Amino acid sequence: MAESEFPGWHGTTIIGVRKGNEVVVAGDGQVSLGQTVIKGTARKVRRLNPGGHDVVCGFAGSTADAFTLLERLEKKLEATPGQLARAAVELAKDWRTDKYLQKLEAMLIVTDGKELLVITGAGDVLEPEHGIAAIGSGGNFALAAARSMMDSEMSAEEVARKAMAIAADICVYTNGNLTVERIGS
Repeated sequence: MAESEFPGWHGTTIIGVRKGNEVVVAGDGQVSLGQTVIKGTARKVRRLNPGGHDVVCGFAGSTADAFTLLERLEKKLEATPGQLARAAVELAKDWRTDKYLQKLEAMLIVTDGKELLVITGAGDVLEPEHGIAAIGSGGNFALAAARSMMDSEMSAEEVARKAMAIAADICVYTNGNLTVERIGS
C-alpha cells in the first residue's frame, strides 16, 4: 500500500475551558485507523510537574509525535520554571525551525491555571478568546458547544464535559470516554 493510500490515524477532541479560577482540559479516548476504532481508552490529557509547577497538557495528532513534543515542553519548563508562555514560545520556535521537529504532526493545549495556550507546528502560540481552546477533529464542535454554555452557572468542568459529549455525538472520531484534568489559578 502506498503511503498516500494509507488510511492514516484520525481524530481526537481536546478542549480547554477557563471559567473563574478553574481551568479544565478534557480529551476523548478514541484512536481510529481509517474507519476502524483501534482503541477507545487512550489517555490524551496529561499532567506534568517540572520543578514542582503543575502544567496540564492535551494533545491531538500522532501519539508518538505528541509525546516527543511533551518531552520537549517538559525540558523547556524545567529551564524556565513557572513561565509557561516562555516555554511554549521556545518549543514553538524549535518546532518551526528544527528539521526533525518540523515533521511532527500534533497540536497541544497547555495550561498552568493562569494561562491557557494552543501550540502548533506552524510556530504559533495562541491564547484563545472566550477562555476556550479546542483542537482535533471534533474541536470545532466542542468549541461551539462550550461557547454557548459559558454564560451559564456551569463550572469549567461541567462545560468541558457537556461540550465533549456534544462533540462525541457529532464527530465519528471522538468518543465519550474522557480524561479530565483540572487546575486552579
